[in-house]
Amino acid sequence: MSTAVSPLAPTDVPDMPAIAGVKLATAAAGIRYKNRTDVLLAVMDKGTTAAGVFTKSKCPSAPVEWCRARLKGGKARALVVNSGNANAFTGKTGKQSTAQTAQIASKAVGCATSDVFLASTGVIGEPLDATKFDGVLATLADAATPDHWMDAARAIMTTDTFPKVATATVKLGKAKVTINGMAKGAGMIAPDMATMLSFIFTDAPLSSAVLQSLLKGGVEDTFNAITIDSDTSTSDTLLAFATGAAAANGAPKISRASDPRLKAFTRAFHAVLADLAEQVARDGEGARKLVEVVVEGATTKMSARKIAMSIANSPLVKTAIAGEDANWGRVVMAVGKAGEPANRDKLSISFNGIRVAKSGARDPSYDEAEVSEVMKNPKIQIKVTLGLGKGRDRVLTCDLTKEYVAINGDYRS
Repeated sequence: MSTAVSPLAPTDVPDMPAIAGVKLATAAAGIRYKNRTDVLLAVMDKGTTAAGVFTKSKCPSAPVEWCRARLKGGKARALVVNSGNANAFTGKTGKQSTAQTAQIASKAVGCATSDVFLASTGVIGEPLDATKFDGVLATLADAATPDHWMDAARAIMTTDTFPKVATATVKLGKAKVTINGMAKGAGMIAPDMATMLSFIFTDAPLSSAVLQSLLKGGVEDTFNAITIDSDTSTSDTLLAFATGAAAANGAPKISRASDPRLKAFTRAFHAVLADLAEQVARDGEGARKLVEVVVEGATTKMSARKIAMSIANSPLVKTAIAGEDANWGRVVMAVGKAGEPANRDKLSISFNGIRVAKSGARDPSYDEAEVSEVMKNPKIQIKVTLGLGKGRDRVLTCDLTKEYVAINGDYRS
């Protein structure tokens, strides 16, 4: 884990309020590193509903497979997260480890193993010794309190340079409900139906089906619209839990995703996801610049997304941004290789609002000094106008620096 905090880290960190029905605790179990917290236990009250979306990788981790199977019940009482070891590509040993961890957690919390959810992050291919949880989880269950949100966010970090949290308060019916979220991720980031690891908690009384609908709809323009290095993790997991405790204060029980009373909550829920997703992009390994890629004038939104991702994932574009070079030629290259409808002679490109290319050629008013100055900003917007239709989309990424190579060149060692 890097010791230098990303220069793009948020300057304002929210105070994370307690959520009725959720208690948290962390510990150092020595999963991989000594003298650092690496285990999180979240204990939830009876009646808590659960939902999740996961990586589409064909090589998913053992915890991902465990959670997928548990979602059928739609209930949760405990969440165990460890950092330092992904428990991925670990064969039968990995499956045994998840089962053993769940058994230890269920005994500690006093629930069925089917109500225990698991997530792991870290090195791929190394067996996870579940015996390290023995005793630790029982201690955590006794010590869990409602106010350990920042400690929880720190415990799940790997190469992250800062803990990622977000919160929102909104009315559901006439009652106030709270949404808290945390995430981790800085490398191996190109989500596909989920994020790296992210956990959302609310006291709203929502059915598991409603919660699942909120997640599925919420990730598309948030976590699925960011990329650091184009690599989708084996462990991507986004879980949401609703304790329902706000029902005691008059919050209505929501069992249909189409319920009109859910509109304000849905906006707040999506805002929490978007906040966390941007924080992941801001903490890209070695990042010095946050990059927003906007593509408009495409034939469809999906086409705009594919072109935007082609630009955002281009090492040549990302290294040019790192070098503060408005190299629109590399953007043209990325548009052309995306395989989507594009007309070279209608293409326009701008950096931070300054148009550098128009109608397939350099803009007649191009000023190198003016563009070079705006490229020094910590946030860079690349806007591409295709002139073919009304399709528009936006994705977030970061620059690609020498530090990214240094971090990943010795990650296992």
